Amino acid sequence: MTTQHVQMTINGQPYAADIEPRLLLVHFIREVANLTGTHIGCDTTSCGACTVLVNGVPAKSCTLFAVQMDGAAISTVEGLEQNGALHPVQEGFFEEHGLQCGFCTPGMMMTAVAFLAQNPNPTDDEIRRAISGNLCRCTGYVNIVKSIQYAAKKQREAQTAPAAPAEPAEAIR
Repeated sequence: MTTQHVQMTINGQPYAADIEPRLLLVHFIREVANLTGTHIGCDTTSCGACTVLVNGVPAKSCTLFAVQMDGAAISTVEGLEQNGALHPVQEGFFEEHGLQCGFCTPGMMMTAVAFLAQNPNPTDDEIRRAISGNLCRCTGYVNIVKSIQYAAKKQREAQTAPAAPAEPAEAIR
């Protein structure tokens, strides 16, 4: 069995392994990095459940070889929460009931994160186009669109919020 050494960063953490060249990125993420939030749905790029960000761009990890990702920065749903705080997209899915069974949710969220980075004030139609590569068999998409609108609004508000006042410097005597 031939192996190839790969190194990549997943959610800010370095990973290196000797792997078979035919190992798919989704399997590297789930089996080597032990990050199981990225789901395996169809293995044909049809459902989008395996969507991750590769250098900030949404990609369906079931059709990429892990060796192609050597040196890449990968983001998965596990990397969205920071310092105990939900990402606005995660918060939106919670607040607007954007999930039911949850199987499509990680891929849907990763697509939404990349989309909102490019379009911070989208229309409902633009959101529907952006997530058109991610299938949900439960919700009918209404609450998913509302969830992404929630996140967009929260992110816009965060950018326009005044900075917290600086702590007063201690007087020098």
